[in-house]
Amino acid sequence: MVRSGSIGGTPTRRARRPSGAPIWFVPLFFQSFCTGAGIVESGSARAEDGRAVVRREYLYEQAPFPECHASTICETKGGLVAAWFGGTEEGHADVGVWFARRGPDGWSPPREIATGAHSDGRRYPCWNPVLVAMPSGRLTLFYKVGPSPRAWWGMVVESTDQGGTWSAARALPESILGPIKNKPVMLDDGRLLAGSSTEHAGWRVHMEWTSDEGRTWTRSNDLNPGDAPQAIQPTILRHADGALQALFRARSAGFVLESWSRDAGATWSPLGPTSLPNPNSGIDGVTLRDGRHLLVYNHTPRGRSPLNVALSTDGKAWRTAVTLESEPGEFSYPAVIQASDGRIHVTYTWKRSRVAHVELDPEQLDAPPDGR
Repeated sequence: MVRSGSIGGTPTRRARRPSGAPIWFVPLFFQSFCTGAGIVESGSARAEDGRAVVRREYLYEQAPFPECHASTICETKGGLVAAWFGGTEEGHADVGVWFARRGPDGWSPPREIATGAHSDGRRYPCWNPVLVAMPSGRLTLFYKVGPSPRAWWGMVVESTDQGGTWSAARALPESILGPIKNKPVMLDDGRLLAGSSTEHAGWRVHMEWTSDEGRTWTRSNDLNPGDAPQAIQPTILRHADGALQALFRARSAGFVLESWSRDAGATWSPLGPTSLPNPNSGIDGVTLRDGRHLLVYNHTPRGRSPLNVALSTDGKAWRTAVTLESEPGEFSYPAVIQASDGRIHVTYTWKRSRVAHVELDPEQLDAPPDGR
């Protein structure tokens, strides 16, 4: 291991397809690698899937930036909070991290809470914010700053009042990027395990963890060295038997990739394909309290529509639960959590102009107990 330094509704009913039968994906492991808020008006979710959808809205109607991307959502003691990057366009120096809180009347107006202002006097773009509510109650925002994903570095700001005010920004230790896109998971031993990745020498994935809410970090070796399939942006699922399953955005494999750990993240199996297509686009998943695993992803080999929610009981056999978007356009880079009341919350990029928020009732997500 390489060690780093330290740093200071509406009730709904169960829905099925018109035929009454779910659609199943056949596992493809045998295949080789191949290449203030408003209501969302797209109307692109299928009617038969709508019963699980409790709420659909935008985080804002208008914003002082033309483009946005890479949202993150988190629950604090005061409710839901979200962040994303916004500016002229992805990679432009004016791109900062924007933040909003959800109250009884909807989402607050977005405000910028982090920029890429650097000590050398230049300003760099911000990338891929990740909000984390620490056990102490502190709200932490991890994000990246730099000219490109090949040359960015990890940054962090913190809030002790659920996002009302924020600390000065500070850099993460050298070689530590923090959670690269998706939320970390808390392990039974108290470690916060974050999936991370680099892009400067191929697409390489690794894990980072902290036992003290981000004051000190440990970094694993790459999970896919050499000629292994290239991937980035892990999301981590926790299984009842103690196994961890990481799912990845694939560079050219054509499918969501996976790796398994049975020793609390110390070692990982070689990356291999799942049955789910991946068009080189971000994904996110969560293990629900009832043991089911949920993944939000673009179910297509190319493009960034449709945006689907899939369910599994074993992490291997997946089936469609909801199609969030199916019209032409970009619907991408989802973030997903299960809140304390059991409801599932998904945010995602809506045509690069807005951030959409969908709330789902897990009891209306139809998945049989055998996962097939």
